[in-house]
Amino acid sequence: MTDSKPKLLIVEDDAGLQAQLKWAYEDFDVIAATDRASAISALRAESPAVVTLDLGLPPDPDGTSEGFAVLDEIMALKPDTKVVVASGHGARESALDAIAKGAYDFYQKPVDIEQLGLIVRRALSLHQIEEENRKLAIRADDDNKVLGRMITAAPEMVRVARTIERVANTNVSVMLLGASGTGKELLARGLHDASDRADGEFVAINCAAIPENLLESELFGHEKGAFTGAIKTTEGKIEQANGGTLFLDEVGDIPLPLQVKLLRFLQERVIERIGSRKSIAVDTRIVCATHQDLEAMIAAGSFREDLFYRLAEIVVKIPGLADRPGDATLLAKAFLARFAADMNPSVKGFAPDALQAIDEWGWPGNVRELENRVKRAVIMADGKLVGAEDLDLTEDEDDADVLNLKAAREKTDRKIIRRALSRTDGNISSTAKLLGISRPTLYDLLKQYDLQH
Repeated sequence: MTDSKPKLLIVEDDAGLQAQLKWAYEDFDVIAATDRASAISALRAESPAVVTLDLGLPPDPDGTSEGFAVLDEIMALKPDTKVVVASGHGARESALDAIAKGAYDFYQKPVDIEQLGLIVRRALSLHQIEEENRKLAIRADDDNKVLGRMITAAPEMVRVARTIERVANTNVSVMLLGASGTGKELLARGLHDASDRADGEFVAINCAAIPENLLESELFGHEKGAFTGAIKTTEGKIEQANGGTLFLDEVGDIPLPLQVKLLRFLQERVIERIGSRKSIAVDTRIVCATHQDLEAMIAAGSFREDLFYRLAEIVVKIPGLADRPGDATLLAKAFLARFAADMNPSVKGFAPDALQAIDEWGWPGNVRELENRVKRAVIMADGKLVGAEDLDLTEDEDDADVLNLKAAREKTDRKIIRRALSRTDGNISSTAKLLGISRPTLYDLLKQYDLQH
């Protein structure tokens, strides 16, 4: 705490009671308001830790509508503020409604100054604890960041980050291998930011998302009139990244004819736009990624071996989220803090059942699945804590009783199958091989346990 007094906002239209309350809180920096407009103005300007709010405010001094309107605005603008409400009107019903809307506590008029003082000081203490916890969480996030952006505490990912840092200031081509949703683009951007090319452009392109007939133009650019619809000369992504880094995501989807042109660029560091014979020298570093088995594609003749070795001067394998102990919970908390601030400030954290479910889930969709589930849960959550049900991670009733041998076996099977699917990015043949079972057996288990694949 600092030496300055904590701020207390008193919203009370009775001038005599307002003066009495001011006198009772000498150890607070007290701000007073008499109606909704002045209360919200003071809230915005002063950000008080605690507010005492009379529900009977003008123009409805005999009711509670105006007081509840003020409470709603406080919860929307400053949800961390502790609000203590008071009313002489239908106390019990008002108390339930106020707590449901987010008030910290309730007291009934006529005011007992000593009793109210205890409530206010408890509210202040809780506010200070929560504020310190937020600061500690931010500090923990900073301590767990690698490559400037990626949050991790798993030794497997720390090793990946250290490898990328070591090669960042070289010009070698780097290939990132990992399942979808493991953070390949984030790592590629981290490599760029850690390199001496950081002042140049970082350009990313997903080769699988662009039709084959347009991909060449996207990569190499075109001259005006080179084809129907080419109304102006356009630089390609390789040229746009001159002096910087080009990230080729899903490089395994580049068609064979275009692989030849990409290989020439990597060998000679020059490009030709479509419709031009002019060679343009380009200083662009290539970082690529794929979830496909390129060695199998080489054997099948769908990916050039010479291109592979040009792209894979350094190969970095990225583990799936299920193989990064502790990262699911760490990342979930970071996602919740970000999404709650933007979409639902009343959400403060995860319930214990949610944290347990996050830790035990197989995460076949990796970090992207986790991010999407947390985002949806924050938007849909009714209370202050996100539960396992909000995340749609609740177990079936048949799986819950681990004292039953059949249920325990099924629960273990589910977990292992999910983890295997995560490691192979959902490839059935690879998953069956990893599990040591046949494909038909795996299909039967997937159907039996109702697992998506």
